[in-house]
Amino acid sequence: MTDRVPAVLEVLDCSDRALKQLPGTRPEPLRSLPVRPAKRPFVKNVILARLPIQQLAAIGECLEPVVLKERMVLQEPRRPVEHVYFIESGLVSLRVVAAGSMLETAVIGYRGAVGTSFLWGGHLSTHQSVVVFPGNAHRIRVEDLRRIMKVHPEIRDYLFEYVQALTFQCVQTGLCGVRHHREQRLASWICLASEAVDARMLPVTHDYLSAVLGLRRAGVTETLIRFEEQGLIRKMRGVLQIDEHKLLEEKACCCYKLVSAAYASSSVRTLGNEQGS
Repeated sequence: MTDRVPAVLEVLDCSDRALKQLPGTRPEPLRSLPVRPAKRPFVKNVILARLPIQQLAAIGECLEPVVLKERMVLQEPRRPVEHVYFIESGLVSLRVVAAGSMLETAVIGYRGAVGTSFLWGGHLSTHQSVVVFPGNAHRIRVEDLRRIMKVHPEIRDYLFEYVQALTFQCVQTGLCGVRHHREQRLASWICLASEAVDARMLPVTHDYLSAVLGLRRAGVTETLIRFEEQGLIRKMRGVLQIDEHKLLEEKACCCYKLVSAAYASSSVRTLGNEQGS
């Protein structure tokens, strides 16, 4: 499967160097040359970026690039989980669907992955996962990831840390929906989505916000107009631009800071030890 490895994940070894010899000097043995460590490939997905280079190389051999198109369904509820998608760009909506109704429980961007429910031993997806903003991802078959984790159990630890943050967001969203008012919920969603895609321009409509948050469209429009009058955002056709992120955070309920902190704490471990070795 090596021929499917995306170029961005190829591990490059830059230890070879041309030796410049001065006239009349004896060449030094190769063992005396400093060996440069392999270069770390660039990945934007936070989970993959945190992996030590050996684990990243192992998982990289089974990853394949995927273009995420708007409204593309990555997983359906009560269906077998076949792939895990490590999101590089774009936004995925995690939803509960029942009796013709839908409610969003989390948004997943470059900090996360879709399909991690297999870690808890479940074989069926509990949520519907739909692409909201187009982008890119790296996909791996669940059976391949299980096999790699048996050899590199550290990968499971990194995934668990992310899943804990994702689970917290899902639970907090349920509380938010019944405890906090419209303005707080809208501000919180906009701030979380902005962080998830690392951008201040969100291609989102009033209809979409109304649907995923379970709010009346007229109320969504009224609140967004108020935000715009306060200079927090600018609304264009099908696009919402954040002008004052800090002030918008102040409008959000406590759920925003709690969820944001959960994701931040799941990424505390750094690559410092590996880079220093």
